[in-house]
Amino acid sequence: MDRPSATEREPEDPEAPGDPGDPGDSGERAPVGAGVIDTRGLTKRYRGGQLAVDGLDLTVPAGSVFGFLGPNGSGKTTTIRMLMGLIAPTSGTARVLGQPMPRASRVVLPQVGALIEGPALYGFLSGRDNLLRYDAADPAADPRTRRARVEAALDRVGLAAAAAKKAKAYSLGMKQRLGLAAALLQPRKLLVLDEPTNGLDPQGMREIRALVRELAGDGTTVFLSSHLLDEIEQVCTHAAVMAQGRLIAQGAVADLVAGARGRLVVTTPDPLEAARVLKEQGVADVVVAEDRVTGEPPERDLAEVNAALVTAGVRVRGFTVERASLEDAFVALTGEGFDVAG
Repeated sequence: MDRPSATEREPEDPEAPGDPGDPGDSGERAPVGAGVIDTRGLTKRYRGGQLAVDGLDLTVPAGSVFGFLGPNGSGKTTTIRMLMGLIAPTSGTARVLGQPMPRASRVVLPQVGALIEGPALYGFLSGRDNLLRYDAADPAADPRTRRARVEAALDRVGLAAAAAKKAKAYSLGMKQRLGLAAALLQPRKLLVLDEPTNGLDPQGMREIRALVRELAGDGTTVFLSSHLLDEIEQVCTHAAVMAQGRLIAQGAVADLVAGARGRLVVTTPDPLEAARVLKEQGVADVVVAEDRVTGEPPERDLAEVNAALVTAGVRVRGFTVERASLEDAFVALTGEGFDVAG
């Protein structure tokens, strides 16, 4: 059977402070205009000295769809668990909806829908009965409208036809959908999703992306951790990049992408000669793939590079700079490829 509750706090870390709500926290209200999520100097060090999150200053704007990116071991999941009050920080502060966490968990969590490290389900219950139990555990939920809310949530994530099926017989993708449905039983100010499309087929991924956009359009702030860079680029308005427990960059996705240089692409029936000339012209990371030669554009005028190709007898069929992607920005910021293990 799966874990019974996504919001139960885990046992305190052996090296966590005696009062987990207090590390560096004055208890004052967040200033007007602060983000839906704000961290300052947020740090988590585990037993043995492992530094999982190091001095994180993160701001998630209200109404944004915020992508949280980072390679394996970068501290993403540890950060999310601190934000949700599941573990205490070693130092620094975290505020969610203007309240200090984990001290204000009982006030904050009813306003937050969360799907973290996979859904926590009762395998012996049907999908519908799992949601009924989730809703019954919410003291703010009106029991008179419970069944209507459950049916609406099932329909919203495409599980209405499988509602009577036991959760233990669900596929991974169906479990992800059911966990998301649980997070949507009540209107939420903030939705925290850790790999929400894990296990979904392409159509399911498109449906979840559309749902996230719909929720954001209704005013819900969505905080989304994903190892799929194209997913983040398609659905997120803002993003943060983590590496080795530290924040590398954050901001609007368009601004992050604009800070990365695109790839120079030359289409030619003479790819090997083109590659030689491009290297001579200062083009770095030259890659030959059939009739396409790509590389990092040099600082010099690209018209001169094109002229050099023509002068060398290279038959140029196409010469362009492709727009940078979020993956290009990620590699430029971290100096490494993206580890899909996340």
